[in-house]
Amino acid sequence: MNAKERFLAFRRAAPRPPHLEARNIRARGLDFAVFTSPPVEGARPLVCINGGMVYSHILLWPALAPLAANRQVILYDLRGRGLSQAPPGARAARVEHDALDLPALRDALGFDQWDVLGHSWGGAIAMLGAAEDPVGVRNLVLVDAVGLTPEWLVALHDVALSRLTGAAHDKLAAFDPADLHDPEPGRQAEYNRALYPAWFHDGELGAMFTPPLARSDTGAAVVARLRREGFDWRASAARIRARTLLIHGTSDMIPVAQAVRTAQTIPAAKLELIPDAGHMPFWEQPERFFAAVEAFLA
Repeated sequence: MNAKERFLAFRRAAPRPPHLEARNIRARGLDFAVFTSPPVEGARPLVCINGGMVYSHILLWPALAPLAANRQVILYDLRGRGLSQAPPGARAARVEHDALDLPALRDALGFDQWDVLGHSWGGAIAMLGAAEDPVGVRNLVLVDAVGLTPEWLVALHDVALSRLTGAAHDKLAAFDPADLHDPEPGRQAEYNRALYPAWFHDGELGAMFTPPLARSDTGAAVVARLRREGFDWRASAARIRARTLLIHGTSDMIPVAQAVRTAQTIPAAKLELIPDAGHMPFWEQPERFFAAVEAFLA
């Protein structure tokens, strides 16, 4: 089967996603929108952090709903995204603020310990948060996480253009990556949507998904700062004490070499590559993806 057929077959066979309970949780002076599946007795909860930097939790739900069969799944909107309250002075936002929210939310929800999954930019937040919360994070899963330093980001626009054709190519080519150093939320939102099809290994499957046009002053400020100032998270990654699994699609625009380096930096981390998958292996190779996550968390 091709990727579209695999996805549709998996979706048809999967049980109906459970209902998520929505709550407002106060942490670090802000109200966060938190969404939880039903608790599972005897199982450690799993908090999932979405990527995209400007999006809400809906990027990962119901995509990760199969994980709720064996544990409580917790999702939340990052500060200033979705339904979560924006911080004062949103233009001063940094990814480190997002990372410190993670242990604060764990405390506010009353968990002594949980497992953490981060996808894409959410992988950076998960890594930085786990480094600051060594007792509170038992297992860490990084799904096609961004690299620890920004060389992959510098090359991303050209790599994406090489993957696209026709109208999709022309739409992305209309953007100048240098303009993304400006945290104007409308520009960041339009660029994310234009870039989206290039993240897939299988273009036919990618055509089935169009992300929302998400505008966030906070998220746009964070990602613009990362583009403008750069980053180096190697020291933080080396401090992580959680058991760690990296899952990375071999066709991701973030090169496999970045995942290899991250796995070598985090003590005793394990890397699992998923062939014929891009940035969203939970859609392009769902059976292999969920089997890998379940085996690790078990």
